[in-house]
Amino acid sequence: MARVALVTGGTRGIGEAISIALKTAGYTVAANYAGNDEAAKAFSEKTGIPHFKWDVSNFDACKDGIAKVEAELGPVDVLVNNAGITRDAPLHKMSLEQWNAVITTNLSSSFNMSRNVIEGMRARGFGRIVCISSINGQKGQFGQTNYSAAKAGEIGFVKALAQESAKHGITVNAIAPGYIGTEMVRAVPADVLAKIVATIPVGRLGEPEDIARGVVFLASDAASFVTGSTLTINGAQYIC
Repeated sequence: MARVALVTGGTRGIGEAISIALKTAGYTVAANYAGNDEAAKAFSEKTGIPHFKWDVSNFDACKDGIAKVEAELGPVDVLVNNAGITRDAPLHKMSLEQWNAVITTNLSSSFNMSRNVIEGMRARGFGRIVCISSINGQKGQFGQTNYSAAKAGEIGFVKALAQESAKHGITVNAIAPGYIGTEMVRAVPADVLAKIVATIPVGRLGEPEDIARGVVFLASDAASFVTGSTLTINGAQYIC
């Protein structure tokens, strides 16, 4: 029986590529999303992957959503914490609402989701948790104290949970993407985008599939000795 993989923010951008790659690798995939019903419906029609709507920043919504996924598809063996938002502003202009929205969606969601699958994974003696962090969680970024803090927090979360979970057959890792050619990034003005690409030694943006391949590896049996790690996928833009 195929293992069940749940991807948050799994119907668009990097999450969509992850969902598709996991399905291609033989997993039964559930894609969570928050708000864009039209895009989620189109995603499922195109891929055959079911979509499930809930707010990952809400603990009880995560509990109920995961219960629904498991009732329909089976226990979650692979969790990919991918959902994220930006609310950019320099700190002296950042509102409390901007701070809280990013911290709860990008960081607290990793707790909300992982807490609601970890007991089952421990009981079964197998699990894979992958958190999608960011280059800006490693090096920081002007105007993104909230986002950088959340993404750095995910890396710390992974390091601690990996130690707690290793003896139970559960690996916990992060991926830190650089600039990826999603719809949002490609909408940046051409002159600005050219300046970004000029800082990437490989000379191009990453593609969502570059991140998805990393997730598939970390979810696999071949990665059973890889835990507590951060896989940096940024074209050598930032090396740490």
